[in-house]
Amino acid sequence: MSDVPDDQIAAVNATFRQPSTSPFGPGDEIGMLNLMTDATRARVMAEADGAKMFDLAVDYFVGMPSWTYAGDPGFNIWMSHTPSGTIVEDPMGVGEEQNRLVSYSGDCIAMYTHCGTHLDTLNHFGYCGQIWNGFTEEKHLGARQWTVCGADKLPPIVARGVLIDVAAALEVDVLPDSYGIGEDDLRMALDRQGTTLRPGDIPIVRTGRMKHWPDPDKYALDEPGVNREGAEFLAKAGAIVIGADNLALEHYPGADPENWEVVHTYLLAEAGVPILEVVNCEAIAAEEVYEFAFFAAGMPLRGATAAPLRPVAFPLRR
Repeated sequence: MSDVPDDQIAAVNATFRQPSTSPFGPGDEIGMLNLMTDATRARVMAEADGAKMFDLAVDYFVGMPSWTYAGDPGFNIWMSHTPSGTIVEDPMGVGEEQNRLVSYSGDCIAMYTHCGTHLDTLNHFGYCGQIWNGFTEEKHLGARQWTVCGADKLPPIVARGVLIDVAAALEVDVLPDSYGIGEDDLRMALDRQGTTLRPGDIPIVRTGRMKHWPDPDKYALDEPGVNREGAEFLAKAGAIVIGADNLALEHYPGADPENWEVVHTYLLAEAGVPILEVVNCEAIAAEEVYEFAFFAAGMPLRGATAAPLRPVAFPLRR
């Protein structure tokens, strides 16, 4: 039984293609993550079995699959200091003898914030210049970033995670290209696993697509994923974050001829549910760990539309 009333689940009262007013007040910038409280964190931590940990993140490397279709950069890394270069250039002005003694290496990275395992914030997508809770581009978008709903506002997350293994339920290793996961698929997978969703959960949908990682052609193109119906089912169940193992959570190409990003706009603007993408759930799927304590914290990038994070899962004691 849930003690979360329907009026605290934004998806229950959402209006089609209109950003919702938050049930948590006019200043709310984190949406359904408000359902995470001291009590819910304490409960899941008490149930977690710390003897075994699963890393749900992918590593970052040049050439990794990432969202580059709209011209955004992929992951890049380069050395800014090398031991031999320091000897030649002496950037610290300490002389050759010290530079030969002290071998100095340093590097820099550049990437789209939606690269690798990451969490989309509520300012990432909206409708007609407006995002979650009535915040607008006109009033809340600065020269470089949004002043509201950025990655810096998202708290570290401790909650009950639920793997929904749709690929296994449909008896395939990987769902077919562009397969749209709807409510029936999700219900079938949950029934097969004997798993129940509760308000405050973080459902993670497995398409099997991670089996193609890191081949960019097989992993990133025409991906299977959740459709709007499936997203509504999860959001109305009270999910505080919705994740998946594919690049964009939703399937591509989508089925809505008027909206190329139908699931993102729905979850972020209407339902107030942040989106977790590129989750490596192969290990927990192989061991049939369907319920777990989910721990993650993203980089507090001020105003950013997403932040990399490294989620981990601990099985729940039975």
